[in-house]
Amino acid sequence: MKLNEINKPIIKTGLPGPKSKMFIEKREKNVPQGVSSNVPTIISRGEGAMIEDLDGNILMDFAGGIGVLNIGYSHPDVVRVVKEQAENFFHSSINVISYKQYIELAEKMNKIIPGDFPKRTMFVNSGAEAVENAVKIARKYTGRSEIISFTGAFHGRTLLTLSLTSKVKPYKYGFGPFAPGIHRAEFPYTYRKPDDILEDNSVKYFIDKLKNMFLEEVDPTEVAAIIIEPIQGEGGFIEAPKEYIKELRKICDEHGILLICDEVQTGFYRTGKMFAHEYWEVYPDIVTTAKSLAGGLPLSCVTAKEEIINSSQIGGIGGTYCGNPLATAAALKIIEIMEKEDFSLKVDKINKICMARFNEMKKKYDIIGDVRGKGAMLAMELVKNRETKEPAKEEVKNIVKEAYKKGLILLSAGVRGNVLRLLMPLVITEKQLVSGLDIIEDSIKNSK
Repeated sequence: MKLNEINKPIIKTGLPGPKSKMFIEKREKNVPQGVSSNVPTIISRGEGAMIEDLDGNILMDFAGGIGVLNIGYSHPDVVRVVKEQAENFFHSSINVISYKQYIELAEKMNKIIPGDFPKRTMFVNSGAEAVENAVKIARKYTGRSEIISFTGAFHGRTLLTLSLTSKVKPYKYGFGPFAPGIHRAEFPYTYRKPDDILEDNSVKYFIDKLKNMFLEEVDPTEVAAIIIEPIQGEGGFIEAPKEYIKELRKICDEHGILLICDEVQTGFYRTGKMFAHEYWEVYPDIVTTAKSLAGGLPLSCVTAKEEIINSSQIGGIGGTYCGNPLATAAALKIIEIMEKEDFSLKVDKINKICMARFNEMKKKYDIIGDVRGKGAMLAMELVKNRETKEPAKEEVKNIVKEAYKKGLILLSAGVRGNVLRLLMPLVITEKQLVSGLDIIEDSIKNSK
């Protein structure tokens, strides 16, 4: 039977098995401890939402390579086009000689990124590199130096993107000093707003805090861009309210500030639309995408208004491996599949099943303080007490470990480490999904 036809995990040896243990021991001797690994097993192959390890154990993946595998493992059409491209050439570098895949994918991104204005697209290798280039371009176009990011943000691990990132441990701890010119606004995390702020006034409260920054920290005439995730990833799957984004767009327009939307984790139907900012009803000036763009091959993208991205001098942006032919070929096929098979319907089904189950669990287990999510970007925030909202960080760790023992790969998130996040491949079957949710509930029930 094919892996993607198996409905639930099958554990044959215990986890990790002896073959996986052998390579884990080699890893401990040869790989730096700073390169973390959440799941103590070694994958041998994967299909859809299921993987097999070296010992023949079958596991279900609710992490999806941290949001990279929206298309699932080993989609046969994607494998085919990558093989075909590999037989022709691996590399030529777009800065030396062009190739059609880069050009065709740029054209496609310009069409599918929302906004009724001329756009242009460049490709780089990672989400962090896309954000770096977005900031470079914003500074070049505006002639300004300052950038505003948000509490709870995650934009990467390079010097500049780590400076934009909010969470201290493990990402920033001991790696300073960081890049200058970065200022941090408070993200509209409405679940943790002050108790005396009513829900109807929460957007105004957070907008007023941003405006106060312009009085107390940085003048808006010095700000090149504000960068925001439409739904924070590492921050705990927190969605920015639409009304907040509309006000943010007005502020940017009033002061000549560019709005950068970081869609690295939210793009390619993760939230039910091709891009999460389609829910906004306003357009950003620059959009960064990566992760599921090429289904696991290193590729990221910066798409911007034509006059903005064209402000760079010739040779000012680009790089040796950027827009690699194998990755761009994969991306073209992935977008084609997602559009043809209407992934929005797949995501809607996932959302309905998961949110119904989440709300049932919330009624039964007091440890669940909040359930949230858009599309298939879903989370539960766990707390020791619903009134005080004290984070249940250790309990989340235990639940993740317990789920792994049962064959489910699950990740945590949030600056407090108390959020369970779900990033299952969007090709997951209903039976697989329900089986995974059963494991999560069982793990919560048995958490200490």
